[in-house]
Amino acid sequence: MSHDLDATGPGIIDIWTWSLDAFDPDLAAMLSSEEIARASRFVQPRDGQRFIAGRAGLRRILARYLAVAPRRLGLTYNVFGKPQIAGSNRRQLHFNLSHTETTAMLAVSDHYQVGIDIETIRPLKEDIAGHFFSQKEYMTLKTLAPEEYLQAFYRLWTRKEAFLKALGVGLSLPLDAFDIRISSPQLERLDGDADAPINWSLFDVDTRSDLVGTVAALTVGNPIRLRYRMEENDLLTDLVAHQRHNAPLLHRNDDSRASPS
Repeated sequence: MSHDLDATGPGIIDIWTWSLDAFDPDLAAMLSSEEIARASRFVQPRDGQRFIAGRAGLRRILARYLAVAPRRLGLTYNVFGKPQIAGSNRRQLHFNLSHTETTAMLAVSDHYQVGIDIETIRPLKEDIAGHFFSQKEYMTLKTLAPEEYLQAFYRLWTRKEAFLKALGVGLSLPLDAFDIRISSPQLERLDGDADAPINWSLFDVDTRSDLVGTVAALTVGNPIRLRYRMEENDLLTDLVAHQRHNAPLLHRNDDSRASPS
């Protein structure tokens, strides 16, 4: 295994991807006692194994940035459930984890608050947009052709989720308290913060065709590119990809998250 990873710097956000079905019993040795207990509470063994694979991947990646053993990495949580690294470290590190079915993605930055959300595209069982989105967002979605609606809905959902996760305030901020464009990843309005649209950036994440994803970051107008990386059996593969810079966004996090399905 290589030593600590390079800093991301002010112009890069690292995006890590790994499979939650690449399960190895030894992964549990990287987890805290609380995480192991949490994994044991899942009714389906497969769900517990995926939880372990997700947390082990998160710990292994973050530990390499900080040059510590994965199990020695201390994590604390704010009142809304957003995790952060405990104690003082020689490097500040912001991160956020999202997962859907068999895939996990982690956003990492040593400069900016970040949030990430990925979702599997599947048919909707109810009018979620009408119940949770802002009036402007809902009316815009309704103008779309039926064949465009599902993709647009999930794009908007992940953008709003990523923003909430980056803010780290959970659902204490209603989903209709801010507007996000559907045509492009951009924050247009946040109640009580007129400068939010220029301080926050959103980026569509490159994913498989059955997934959609978004990263939100408090970049304060700085140009950013996403650097794609894979976590596979301690082998790091840099898949560097450029993302266009967009303005605005702010809100939520890790495993405590809503889902449109």
